[in-house]
Amino acid sequence: MWICSLWNIALIGLAFACALGVTFLVLACALPQYNNWWPMFVLFFYLLSPLPTVVARRYSDSYDSSSSALVELCIFFTTGIVISAIGLPVVLAHTDTIQWGACALVVSGNIVVFSTILGYFRVFANDDMDYSSW
Repeated sequence: MWICSLWNIALIGLAFACALGVTFLVLACALPQYNNWWPMFVLFFYLLSPLPTVVARRYSDSYDSSSSALVELCIFFTTGIVISAIGLPVVLAHTDTIQWGACALVVSGNIVVFSTILGYFRVFANDDMDYSSW
């Protein structure tokens, strides 16, 4: 019961952190001095980033093994998605599509959301969950 309450606290903290990151993203779009909704395309990266890790956990024997080519490929894809999510607002600001203040808010929101996703996979890495039961 005590462990269950720790998981609930961790889940509530992760939900708060994710809401904070998305709030930064919405502020970068909706504040009157920015008033540009192009940074919302970062939401696609938020949805795509956990997919390679889920695939690696589903199809590899052990995720902790460093010799699995599938795990290494999925880590490579996840890294590319995260770098693209950080690079998109920088490119948009460089081409004067958005302002640099909005870029800073989007990048800070990215850091918070991707840290939350990483924290979710660290906290809820259930080794006893078996995908073969599906």
